[in-house]
Amino acid sequence: MLAWPNTILRRRRVAELLPRRPDLPRDVLLWAALCAPIGWALLSPPPSGLSTGLRLVGALLVMAVAVLLSRPAPVLSLLVVVLSTLADGNFVFAIPVMSYLVGRRMDRAGPAAFAFGAIALGGTVLNLGLLGTGAEMWYLLATTLAFGGVLPWLLGRYRRQHQALVLAGWEQSELLERERRGDAERIRMRERARIAQDIHDSLGHDLSLLALRAGALELAPDLAERHRRAAGELRASVTSATERLRQVIGVLRVDAEPAPTRPAGEGIGELVERCRAAGMSVRLLTDREPAAAPDSMHRPPAVARLTGVPPMVDRTAYRVVQEALTNANRHAPGATVTVRLGGADRTVVRVVNGPPPAGPVSGVRSGGTGLLGLREWVRMAGGTLRAGPVAGGFEVVAELPHEHLDGRVAAADPGLTGGLAFDADRPDHGVAVDGHGRDGGDPDDDPSSPEVGPVAASTERLRRARRQVRRSLLTAVAVPAVIVAGLTLAYYPIATTGAVLDSAEFDRIRLGQQRAELRDDLPRRQVAPPAYRDGESEPAGAACEYYTDGNFPMGQVVYRLCFLDGRLVSKDRVPG
Repeated sequence: MLAWPNTILRRRRVAELLPRRPDLPRDVLLWAALCAPIGWALLSPPPSGLSTGLRLVGALLVMAVAVLLSRPAPVLSLLVVVLSTLADGNFVFAIPVMSYLVGRRMDRAGPAAFAFGAIALGGTVLNLGLLGTGAEMWYLLATTLAFGGVLPWLLGRYRRQHQALVLAGWEQSELLERERRGDAERIRMRERARIAQDIHDSLGHDLSLLALRAGALELAPDLAERHRRAAGELRASVTSATERLRQVIGVLRVDAEPAPTRPAGEGIGELVERCRAAGMSVRLLTDREPAAAPDSMHRPPAVARLTGVPPMVDRTAYRVVQEALTNANRHAPGATVTVRLGGADRTVVRVVNGPPPAGPVSGVRSGGTGLLGLREWVRMAGGTLRAGPVAGGFEVVAELPHEHLDGRVAAADPGLTGGLAFDADRPDHGVAVDGHGRDGGDPDDDPSSPEVGPVAASTERLRRARRQVRRSLLTAVAVPAVIVAGLTLAYYPIATTGAVLDSAEFDRIRLGQQRAELRDDLPRRQVAPPAYRDGESEPAGAACEYYTDGNFPMGQVVYRLCFLDGRLVSKDRVPG
């Protein structure tokens, strides 16, 4: 009964070991590249016997197993390649590649570090203890392991952590963008609530007056009874509509909504006068007013509202001027501000301030919320808003059509404000702020508040990834250097102890001396002979001895003494 589940389990385990289909072509190319030096060494010159072919097939199969294990078990694939070097030294070319893949594909460093330690210990015991190789060969193999194994592994870990850093950066960018859109949507909803409250205040006032007049008509003594009943029904209907309007607007109200700061019935003229009284240098230019004064285009009298425009346009124009004056006072204190109102079939509001006389204000941050809210006002009025730096100052331009465009906002002209435009058809269009751009912010928003939620967690992950990348890069440089330095310090005494011949003693030795005479003057052990270049060799029939002068760090051969029949026939300084 358990045969089928066991078979399925075995098949799943085999499937986990096999590479996924997208990875298969790359693994095949990797296998071919690693097999190339092995095949070249075995096939040149062409093999003459069956043993060479069997060795080639065995090497290809072993390399296939190593590549197959490089994804599910990278450390095991590295051990397979290292052990295979005992049979074929050309497997050494695969060690750097497999070491890099261990660092690239493994998150934990412990198993790989343990494996490299086991390889170093096992290689030392094998070469110095069992095979009896010299210290120079041991040093060569150890440095090969350091630079061909440990260094690629550290580079692979650095590459893995660098990719993690990139992914963390993208994740944080995505979260910040999502949070920015959420903030923009909250700002738009808050401004809609404010607009709704403004409509409630004006429409509720008009409905209240209508109910009052209906009540007065109902009490008129000379009114017919049926007309009196109609007036009473009208008063009740208006009162009910006012109550329903209050309930609907109450749903849209924000609980933490601050008290309105606009005086009741205030228009743009009164707003400008209040700013002048507070010390701002503001000019109001308009062609909206009738010719009440000869200089009406330069400084008209204060008025409560724009004349001949829809109420929504009047309120939006007031909001544009209010926000622009707030921005100018915050970011360019002391600068002259010009407010211009104009247009025929649409109201054009343009507020321009010059550069601050004392230079840019430092320490003032932009929350980006005021212009977003202003954009929502303009969108609800069916207009367009443009804002951006101009001539060292800042300009805000709003065009408000008198016939509503059903919420559609035309594309802004980038040539007017250097390309900073707001498109109400795009809910993801935020406030672009550059070195000169700014925003007056919102009293409910604190741009300096600490990050919370997913953004804070993402920021912490990004910081941690950056630290890991810096640590990994430092490790990739420092660890091989430390290993080589340790190997050198361990190799030097092994190579030079009892084999150092003093230069003065070498100069005192004379040709023709017997080897027995020099027994007490020569070191008790020799160093390994050097590799002779083409055309170089020891004197024929002579027995040569090699000594070092103790040069650091390699303790290389410096002196050669050759004896023939126990007599010194040659003394040389071996070129480095």
